[in-house]
Amino acid sequence: MLNKQILIKYGRVIDPKTHKDELSDILIKDKKIVKIAQNISAKNAEIIDATGLIVAPGLIDIHVHFREPGQTQKETIHTGALSAAAGGFTTVVMMANTKPIVSTVRQVTASLKISQAEAVHIETIASITENFDGKNLTDFEALLKAGAVGFSDDGIPLTNAAVLRKALQNSLKTDSLISIHEEDPMLIGQLGVNDGEVAHKCGFTGAPTVSEYSMIARDVMLAYETQARLHIQHLSAGESVEIVRFAKSLGAKVTAEVTPQHFSITEQAVLEKGSNAKLNPPLRREKDIKRIIEGLKDGTIDVIATDHAPHTIAEKAVELRQAPSGMIGLETSLQLGLTHLVASGHLTLSELLEKMTINPAQLYHFDRGYLAENGPADITIFDANHNFIVPEHFDSKAENSPFINQKVQGQVKYTICDGKIIYQN
Repeated sequence: MLNKQILIKYGRVIDPKTHKDELSDILIKDKKIVKIAQNISAKNAEIIDATGLIVAPGLIDIHVHFREPGQTQKETIHTGALSAAAGGFTTVVMMANTKPIVSTVRQVTASLKISQAEAVHIETIASITENFDGKNLTDFEALLKAGAVGFSDDGIPLTNAAVLRKALQNSLKTDSLISIHEEDPMLIGQLGVNDGEVAHKCGFTGAPTVSEYSMIARDVMLAYETQARLHIQHLSAGESVEIVRFAKSLGAKVTAEVTPQHFSITEQAVLEKGSNAKLNPPLRREKDIKRIIEGLKDGTIDVIATDHAPHTIAEKAVELRQAPSGMIGLETSLQLGLTHLVASGHLTLSELLEKMTINPAQLYHFDRGYLAENGPADITIFDANHNFIVPEHFDSKAENSPFINQKVQGQVKYTICDGKIIYQN
């Protein structure tokens, strides 16, 4: 059954791909944008009055954990999809660290079969090594053919340089993307907390910035040598930004992402929010945030991704050392970008959206993340100026966020995916 027409009227249409920023109407029919122009009229169309609102491409998050199969007490693909839609996301890419790990064609197929029932586009990553063993590479060609969009052992750093080099060589043959978690476990005392003032107040040695940037330095040079595409996940240290910038200047095909939490709050949040502010890599210092923002401004950091990592209340309600690392982020991501990057004058709205739409789309060759006639009808409509307090409950199954009860800016009003309204506030 074909979708009915939707006519979005009077919105401020921002398309980062073409740098369009103007008042326009958008007419949608079936799964496509039919027309973008002023003063469009259409019979029998559902009208959305977007006066005073931003009309943007549907947001894309290339780093989420939906926990299914094996950990559905934390999140399911369905509740993750609901959370994504509430946050304005129309495409998400799931990581491979489910139980079992997504290392085989069978597991890729099973994951995608469940995902097809959801209203948002859900893609999946497969693991680089078999069951994250760090040694034996998976069958890249077979996994891509089954529907995987790339490869990552996210959560487990690849400490063996020879294994990563071989993985990059394999990815070059298949034009696929390798995404890596950069923390050298041999340099870390306690995961999840920066090795500094806060960790020492808590009575332990934490995770120093050198554990991250030393691995990034090694791996971007492997990417330079192989000329394969390498994506640095959730960088957190100021030095990491400098190393990625240097690698790009050499011509390495390196890209990088940062999470909203890593440009919004510092390690001090651990003292205030406890285990809900425990992350891998950890929250760092104000000086790291300043360099991350510079990296966002000059294009060194290409993508903003949430690393949406749900845990149960019981799992987080233990002593800090024992608590798992991670926080949810899909329903606060846009707001944190608007609050800490746009309202503070670091990025324009278009520049923020570029890192949440077209840039992540291009990493995986998705035909999404832009607004154009005959293009995909994946659209987010939001109020960029609305101030509100982050609630205690979410569309996600989980509530592990350090941003609960904080004042933020921005509110998603509509999320449209494949020409259908899938979320309305």
